[in-house]
Formats: sequence, structure tokens, C-alpha cells
Amino acid sequence: MMRHILVAAMAVSLLVLRGHAGRMEDRSGLMVNIPSGSYEPFYRRESEKITRASFTRARSVSVEAFQLDRYPVTNREFISFVKNHPQWRRSNVLPIFADAHYLTHWASDLSLAHPSDNERPVTNVSWFAAQAYCKAEGKMLPTTDQWEYVLADRGINNKAVRAAILAWYGRPATQALPVVQASAANSYRISGLVGLIWEWTLDFNSVLSGSDTRGSDARFCGGGSLGVTDPGDYASFMRYSMRASLKASYTTKDLGFRCAKNAR
Repeated sequence: MMRHILVAAMAVSLLVLRGHAGRMEDRSGLMVNIPSGSYEPFYRRESEKITRASFTRARSVSVEAFQLDRYPVTNREFISFVKNHPQWRRSNVLPIFADAHYLTHWASDLSLAHPSDNERPVTNVSWFAAQAYCKAEGKMLPTTDQWEYVLADRGINNKAVRAAILAWYGRPATQALPVVQASAANSYRISGLVGLIWEWTLDFNSVLSGSDTRGSDARFCGGGSLGVTDPGDYASFMRYSMRASLKASYTTKDLGFRCAKNAR
């Protein structure tokens, strides 16, 4: 899986280099320094043998310090990107890098349906497009561990966060997305992780993939819940199953992204 990610990342890098040399707006001031620490991932790694005896033992994952965008990338910011990198415009993008729904909520290659959409999170973007944007900014998509570590937020308001996620899952999909600045922030000052959009991660499908795909699928039903830290955490079940259902070229109207960067 990691080899496939590296190959895809190299392809994205080549496409970015083929674009215009112009840089986008500097968003460094909108990044937050995330301190190093550890968290307990919802799913155990494929390499761990799961038994009833080991289920109760914590499997903490260490995360090194890094930087993360405070907000998801907006439509306005992504328009700036495609202006400088025409190969990522809706009419130019290759089918291998994005499906037919890529940026279909925009009025055209370089215009939105309504000016109020400027500060809403960009959606209908593929993993390839999201990673290309981050590369152009000198960044990268956050890893799943980085993203989940920030969401875990050192266990602060854990029950309230889960409730907010489940409430979001039940919200009608027809509602317009809020502007990114309207989203609540956690203790790291990161906004929009909950209740706004799904977000791409660098290794979005690595946790539930492996050489035996039957084992990965089984984790969603019956005794497969033995592999999770909390079988009652339905919000995480939904989040991980969403990631596992994706392919890098997929786009949906509620899937966007934010960028990460190594700590200074």
C-alpha cells in the first residue's frame, strides 16, 4: 500500500511541476503547530494479531510534532491553485486523476455558482487533486494518524465530539456547507474537523487494507469489532468505513481536505 501511495505522489508531483510557476496565497499564518504526543487509534494495525486477550491492552501510536491548516481549503483558494496549474481545471483534468464529478459544483473552470461559496470548503476534489494542491504549497496531506490525533484532542470533550459527529451524519445532505471560519475549534485551535466535511488523508485506506481483503471487510461486522478500541464508537466506525470505500480518483460533494507540514 505504501508503495502505491509513493508512486501516486510522484505522479502528482510531476503534474504540479508542469503547471505555472506562480505561487498561491501564503497560508502559513493559518497553520497551527501541533505538539508531539500519542493517541489510541480506533483500529489496530493490520500487523497486530487481534485476540480477546490483547483487545483490552492499549495500542498507543506516537505522533511527532507537525503543522496543520487551521481550516479546510476553500473554493477561493482552490480556484487560485487551478489558475496557476491549468492541468487541474475541470475541463483539463485526466480521468485517471479525478472522476466525472470533479468540481461539478463550480459554474465553470474558474468561477463559482455564487460569490458566497468563496469561503466554503472546496469539495468534489480527488485525492490526487488535493495532494497536488498541498504539494504546490510546499505541504502534504496529513496522515491518518495525524488527522485522528488532532481529532482525539487529548480526550477533551470526547463524548460531545462523538455526539456532534453523529448529529452531522443525520443532517440532510441538501443543506449548504457553512463557511470554514464558522466551524468550532478544538483545543489545538483546529476548526472544522467535526460537522463540516469529510477530509482526505495521505494514507486514507491504509488502515483497513492488507493482503487479505476478507479480513479488512470482516472488521465492519460481527466479531470483526474485536479489532477496535471502542465497539460503541459508531462515529469512528462510519469515518473509517468511509475512508475504506474511497479510491484516489473519487470525488463527492462533501469530501474536501486540508494540508499538513513537518514541524519547523
